Amino acid sequence: MTGPLVPFREIVLKVHSRCDLACDHCYIYEHADQSWRTRPKAISDEAISRTALRLAEHATTHALPSVSVILHGGEPLLAGPARLRRVCEELHHALDGVADLDLRIHTNGLQLSPRYLDLFDEFGVRVGISLDGDRTANDRHRRFADGRSSHPLVLKAVELLRQDRYRHLDLGLLCTIDAANDPVAVYDALDALDPPRIDFLLPHATWDEPPPRPDGSPTAYADWLLAVFDRWDARGRPMPVRLFDSVLSTLTGGPSLTESLGLAPTDLVVVETDGTLEQVDSLKSAYEGAAATGFDVFAHTFDEVAAHPGVRSRQLGLAGVSEECRRCPVVRSCGGGLYTHRYRSGSGTPPGGFGGPGGPGGFGGFDNPSVYCADLIALIGGIESRTRAETVPPAVGHPAELLDAQHELTRSMLAELHAALDGRGGEPWQEAWELANAVERRSDGLDTLFAHPYTRTWLAEAIAAARDGRPDAPGLARRVQAYVAAAVLRGGLDTPVRVHHRDGVLVLPTLGALRLGPPGESGEAEVRLAEKGFVVRTGTAELRVVRADETAGPWRPVRRLGRDGAPDLALDDIDPYRDTFDAPAHPGLGRDEAADWSGRLAAAWALLREAVPDQAAQAAVTLSTLTPLAPVTAPRGPAGRAASPAYGYGALGVPVAGDPAALAPALLRGFRRATLRALTEVTDLYALDGAWQRPAPWRERPVPVSELLAGAHERVGLAAYDRRHRDHALRALDTLQDAAELTVGGKSLLTTLRAEADRV
Repeated sequence: MTGPLVPFREIVLKVHSRCDLACDHCYIYEHADQSWRTRPKAISDEAISRTALRLAEHATTHALPSVSVILHGGEPLLAGPARLRRVCEELHHALDGVADLDLRIHTNGLQLSPRYLDLFDEFGVRVGISLDGDRTANDRHRRFADGRSSHPLVLKAVELLRQDRYRHLDLGLLCTIDAANDPVAVYDALDALDPPRIDFLLPHATWDEPPPRPDGSPTAYADWLLAVFDRWDARGRPMPVRLFDSVLSTLTGGPSLTESLGLAPTDLVVVETDGTLEQVDSLKSAYEGAAATGFDVFAHTFDEVAAHPGVRSRQLGLAGVSEECRRCPVVRSCGGGLYTHRYRSGSGTPPGGFGGPGGPGGFGGFDNPSVYCADLIALIGGIESRTRAETVPPAVGHPAELLDAQHELTRSMLAELHAALDGRGGEPWQEAWELANAVERRSDGLDTLFAHPYTRTWLAEAIAAARDGRPDAPGLARRVQAYVAAAVLRGGLDTPVRVHHRDGVLVLPTLGALRLGPPGESGEAEVRLAEKGFVVRTGTAELRVVRADETAGPWRPVRRLGRDGAPDLALDDIDPYRDTFDAPAHPGLGRDEAADWSGRLAAAWALLREAVPDQAAQAAVTLSTLTPLAPVTAPRGPAGRAASPAYGYGALGVPVAGDPAALAPALLRGFRRATLRALTEVTDLYALDGAWQRPAPWRERPVPVSELLAGAHERVGLAAYDRRHRDHALRALDTLQDAAELTVGGKSLLTTLRAEADRV
């Protein structure tokens, strides 16, 4: 097993090994492993102390900010208040100043009383109670040894925990599924108790001992859970349901939220009442000794357990599931299912178990899909189909929504910068911030300015500097003042604004640059609206500028395309933050050079309108700025191609050289790349936590899904120029069709791309 060791962040501490119920579905007493018979009933003082010290040692070694300890059994309340107090005291003492401690207890609730809850309140122990639903459902398995119902006593415990003085300790309800129970009745019974969370658990089963299926359906458990999902969803999802929330999270590119699903590495270890260290408890359902490691808290560290082959085999992500699972499109959501549920005897060597047959190494009898495979596929697919409309981000497939999301991202970055300065901006920043707010209330000009693509360049740099403790507050204030001045002029507001000019030049973003003095000179000036332009006053002079006039020597406006049917785009070779492409920005075009470039761009746009009218129309309303790129012999990126900026949507860097026939596909390629980049900035199209490599028709080697999707997206757009692009794109889309990494947003984009390719 390779890769870094994964530290344990969750400890299951068995404080008592016996139980006061005789549940016939219990994996501890009713399944293959019967080691409970040899364990002491209650954990000893020495085992408590050594566990606490081992945990503190582990947290220190790995600098863990927090650890969770779940008090378990058997029935943990049988340990009694005095022993549980000892456990809490030892853990708190050992971890004080080392890591935060999250203490929990999972109980059947029969012994729960104010005496226990007062103790738990003292030490912050949160309580989860097992309840399988209404009385009929609960009594199917959760009975006393003499057959009596446990349901009334469990409800009494839940009601006690719901009292105002204890409600903050309520962790929620754990419900083991039985497909013979009425799913709606079970959910309604749990919902009526107003729990803060519900955990639905599949009953532990293996291929040797498969789960009961009362109606013989291969998807009985998925059908049961989907009926519950529909009820939960129809009622507005009143509480978190971890199983459902985990599926919804992974479908949108997020992490798994439960050990039973997803590819996240296990970070849990079990301490038995005798101090023995074991793997996850559910392995007891597989075979005798399946959970054993041969280690204990008296002679071994948690790191030694973390390096155990059986533990490591559950930390391999995609490499840790069967070959069949690796090819499955839902593997990222299901993760191959709970490790225990994959077991089939005779299919290999056990996963390093010391107590079971065979020896260390390999995945052994666990190198199989889950015995619930058909259920998991149906469950994930069912939730995806039910929630697609709400989970597909609006930005996918809707250019206007993508623009709005990008603008909102810029606004959030501005707010983040203000928060990151945290009072360190001083008076200049505060004045600039207040002025910006005042102007924004009177005009939307400032919002238009902050939507300018190059705003994001300096915002990203400023946020990074502020986080590092080196903010240039005066410089940021001057930048905001320049934006406010430009917004005032754009909005037609008669408000004077003080601005800073540097190196003899006053730059007004999106408008132009005014030469006020020789290079090297800096100072303050006042900008005010005037007829057809504006007036700039310095300490020694006053300049009147006509905004549209390029003939006045000191004033160089941002030029516009907007000719011969081309869209009205800014041709910005002025903004000081425009050099954000993979090729250097041009230092500034002369008037004739700019006119020539503008003419060729207009002709290129005419070619785009003829070849790809839909894309040309979309680009016309999405792009705002074209920036000339300098001709270089050793470019930072491919020569002769348009480029998207590192930050901000709406700008393209375009080569100065090239005839219209070459510029047209260059513009289109740059636009496709910029669009996909913008999408990935505001939504997750694929998960980033896998090691998948897929064949790409245009590469000799496999590539990550991000590169494959980018290549397909670009080639679909260029298909009108070269049939090979369409063929390559379709082959890539076929490969991506079953890619587990794609989120619901990514799949929606795939559908859009295929429809687009079919229209070519």
